[in-house]
Amino acid sequence: MTAIEQAYDVFEDRCPTRLVLDRLADKWALLILDRLKSGPVRFNHIRRDIKGISQKVLAQTLRKLERNGLISRTIFPTVPVTVEYALTPLGRTLTDTVSALTHWAEKNMDAIFAAQRAYDEAYAD
Repeated sequence: MTAIEQAYDVFEDRCPTRLVLDRLADKWALLILDRLKSGPVRFNHIRRDIKGISQKVLAQTLRKLERNGLISRTIFPTVPVTVEYALTPLGRTLTDTVSALTHWAEKNMDAIFAAQRAYDEAYAD
């Protein structure tokens, strides 16, 4: 049985799907994927759009997403060199899911804060 024919089970501890979920569960990866849904973007533009991400973390996250086939990197021979990142066809299959998750957090923060306050009050020392 080849890797393509193999049945994967995310609930099994050694299943490689867990590594993919680990990559996608990262907040920076989700924000980058959501940012790229509207088309190719340059490195510095991503960095300006996603407040708080460092240059190092952005570069590392982009490399991981590229390695997993979710984004592509195109280098243009300009001075200085221009690099653009875009979703691959595989990455585009995540667009709706990633957008729903990231924007769900925006829409539900008041309810989450209320739940946290209620929990903290109920379990205060």
